Amino acid sequence: MTGLTDIKAAARKAAFARRKLAYDSHGPGQAAILSEVLAGYRGVPLAGYMPIRTEISPLATMAEAAAYGPVSVPVIRAAGQPLWFSRWEPDCEMVDGPFGASIPALGEDILPEIVIVPLVAFDRKGGRLGYGGGFYDRTLEGLRARGPVLAIGFAFSAQEADDLPLEPTDQPLDMLVTERDIITF
Repeated sequence: MTGLTDIKAAARKAAFARRKLAYDSHGPGQAAILSEVLAGYRGVPLAGYMPIRTEISPLATMAEAAAYGPVSVPVIRAAGQPLWFSRWEPDCEMVDGPFGASIPALGEDILPEIVIVPLVAFDRKGGRLGYGGGFYDRTLEGLRARGPVLAIGFAFSAQEADDLPLEPTDQPLDMLVTERDIITF
């Protein structure tokens, strides 16, 4: 590892530590502001995610949204490929998927118009540092080539960073929602 790879690894390590502290100190109600934002988009196909490790959980908001329209979660089909999105409902049968995230047992594909994006760190310019696999960057690029899509980063406010090591292939967020704020770009 050299150069940008080392810088990104260090940024991820610091962000994971901040996220863990935030995760350990926050109780229920983390997604209240996300729910408020998405109330204005009822019925629009939505992609959320199944939280892993210390990620902030969008599950309460996803359950609310499922009452009005299709909700899906990402499915990794192969390394180096964009994500697919499979229909999710609050009580649907789930199975183990790659990287420790659960996925719906029945794989009905959904094309989302809003994507709630998990992340490791974010900045106030719409930059996002993910896990390093490029899945969301490839996915957002492909979705945006098909038409409008709203990419909403969802994170603890403690995950904010001043200077993220970004590359030209990194897809920007349109909005960031934390347990305390709404940040638009």
